[in-house]
Amino acid sequence: MATDDRGRWNERWRARDHTVADEPSTWLVSLAPHLPARGRALDVAGGAGRHAVWLARRGLDVTLVDVSDEALALADRAAAAAGVPLALVRGDLDADPDALPAGPWDVIVCFHYLDRPLLPRLAAALAPGGVLVFCQPTRRNLERHPRPGPAHLLDEGEAAAFARGLEIVVSEEGWLDEGRHEARLVARRARRP
Repeated sequence: MATDDRGRWNERWRARDHTVADEPSTWLVSLAPHLPARGRALDVAGGAGRHAVWLARRGLDVTLVDVSDEALALADRAAAAAGVPLALVRGDLDADPDALPAGPWDVIVCFHYLDRPLLPRLAAALAPGGVLVFCQPTRRNLERHPRPGPAHLLDEGEAAAFARGLEIVVSEEGWLDEGRHEARLVARRARRP
């Protein structure tokens, strides 16, 4: 992502109404039985921390990486208000793949961020028994919503390809509870024998 993209994301976060805290995705919350309550978690492109804070409240040591300074400041305030620690990393994963914090991770969540070359690296960064939670709109989403644009949408059936070498726990696509046509994937890395 170029510097002007960082500025664009900073503007978007500045323009949002932050009088009400962002709640975690209802889908992520529903996955609680599949997620560990201890260990290390990574929230990729985690924005203002709605998922990171929820994971930290569950007892995980959470690192959130995002390109936006504004989003990271909001995540820091949300964590302080919740009384949980978060490690915050300003990283431009589009321009610098090495900005991905080093694993292994017991949980990796990636919501509404698509960088196809990064996804196999996320799977490889999981600890044995680690869980990848991925959610991204598909091209069918354009039937009802102009954004995100085509470059940021999955082809139908594409999400499962990112789980190569992982056990798929949940895989679904369709018009889901938040009104978007999304692909949702939960995949687990095998535990060591």
